[in-house]
Amino acid sequence: MSNHEEPKDTAAPHIVKEELIAAGKWVKLEKTTYVDPAGNTRTWETVKRTTRRANTEADGVGIIALLKRTLHKDCVVMVKQFRPPLGCCTLEFPAGLIDEGETAEAAALRELKEETGYTGEVVGVTPATCLDPGLSNCTIQTILVNINGDDVENINPTQKLEFVEVILLPLDEFQTKIDDLLQKEKIMVDARVYIFAMGMAQAFFKPRELPVLKQ
Repeated sequence: MSNHEEPKDTAAPHIVKEELIAAGKWVKLEKTTYVDPAGNTRTWETVKRTTRRANTEADGVGIIALLKRTLHKDCVVMVKQFRPPLGCCTLEFPAGLIDEGETAEAAALRELKEETGYTGEVVGVTPATCLDPGLSNCTIQTILVNINGDDVENINPTQKLEFVEVILLPLDEFQTKIDDLLQKEKIMVDARVYIFAMGMAQAFFKPRELPVLKQ
């Protein structure tokens, strides 16, 4: 900066206005005018869902469902489906939007039943978290559900969605099994799924696999 330039006043970044560019049934595109931390006025193209309910922080839920059965390994219940934006099938956690007047927990159990046929018990709930903040304001709550696979209703579950394939992957081999799928077929893995898989790989590693520390 030259000696003749005056520094700009800084301010807390904030939204000035949001202008609709285009809208469809499920999403809309807006031009967002905002002030950055240096006090400069800028614009951004923002995608939003049209379905967010009033007085809610999250658009939908993602479900980490663990199937527990006697004499079987614990498995993560996954769904595989064709996603038009990617032009291929994806491997995802079951998920869906929260309906009017519905809690995140209720939405998770409903979506799990619809997509996989399984009935479970909610054992964990995250706060609202963002998905792709550089593109959208879309948020979800992740719900951890335990499924008793020995219950009669969960032995031969019947799903309601015709084009969703249910895939069971053992929790202790989660990343390995995903990598095997990637080698066998053209499929895209949801980022949340693969991050969870990497975490599980770390959780299940054996102490003898630790590298020798240098003195």
